[in-house]
Amino acid sequence: MKFSTLISAILLSAAAFMDMGNSARACTRVVYAGDSTLRIVGRSLDWKTPIPTNLYVYPRGMQKQSFDQPNAIKWTSKYGSVYAVSYDGGITEGMNEKGLSMNGLFCKDSQYTNETNENNAPMSLAMFIGWVLDLSATTQEAVDLLNSTPFALGGSKFDGGTAALLHFGITDPTGDCAIVEFNKGDMKIYRGQDIPTMTNNPQWPEMQAIRWYWEQVGGTHMLPGTVSSPDRMTRGTFFTTHVAKTDDADLGMSITRSIMANVSVPYTYVIEGEPNVSSTQWRSYSNLRDKRYYFEMVTAHGLYYIDLTKCDLRPGAPVKKLETAKNLDTVGEANSHLRTSAPFTPMY
Repeated sequence: MKFSTLISAILLSAAAFMDMGNSARACTRVVYAGDSTLRIVGRSLDWKTPIPTNLYVYPRGMQKQSFDQPNAIKWTSKYGSVYAVSYDGGITEGMNEKGLSMNGLFCKDSQYTNETNENNAPMSLAMFIGWVLDLSATTQEAVDLLNSTPFALGGSKFDGGTAALLHFGITDPTGDCAIVEFNKGDMKIYRGQDIPTMTNNPQWPEMQAIRWYWEQVGGTHMLPGTVSSPDRMTRGTFFTTHVAKTDDADLGMSITRSIMANVSVPYTYVIEGEPNVSSTQWRSYSNLRDKRYYFEMVTAHGLYYIDLTKCDLRPGAPVKKLETAKNLDTVGEANSHLRTSAPFTPMY
């Protein structure tokens, strides 16, 4: 490694740690690559206050729009999906029936628009992930959709006025990954096979310099242990790339859960003088091969999953909802706990 690159990586790590009060508004996303067929995307949602999140199953053939304005993008969903919907108003992440997964993670450096695209068709953050999952079967199709449709991303503030500043990870069952970021209004898409870990700040190019540095150090005898974004990225990457590979879905889930526990922030953990340090609220796991979406709240007693292959996703089928706060004791397949529901109301 060049000396200048090493110094830059060290300085970025230090800066990220010093800025923990902001960057620890956190999330972590890992991609466990088992054998040639098994891919499990694990994700934690970390925030300073509870974010009520329910699960919705939407069928194909639904008419949707990107915003409540006349010039909004309108579409008909090609694929059914399971969504994690925060505040019953915005899609945080999801997986569709083709096994395409998309997750939104906090990234405080995100700037969605600039003077060249601010007048494009408005796209609400509440619907952005749904738009991609509704119309894309693969990561390549998702990237093509993003590149071919001019839009201006934005959305409502939440949690007492916090701006929803996000970047996004996309993975399909082959392990083809895309990281989607917005830098000074310009959309940047970074591609890779089985990209092991994604966290928060800094944005992707700078984060890779930090990752490169720690790959040279190794990890068998030393790994960074704080809850900062670069440290969680480093631990997640090391363990995801050093665990056993399997085609067994249950074993793969156990491996992914253990990695996610390692990169989560203990519940109620605080740092004196850092009121925004965020503990993990919930974790999810998307088995892209078997189309199972797992969910666990840290205050619940068990892990459960929605099996999309057993859901009625035909056009005209009803929307289904699982209220997570009412399923604290649910374990295993939770399809029977889904209830017919009205669609959620987007927080445009």
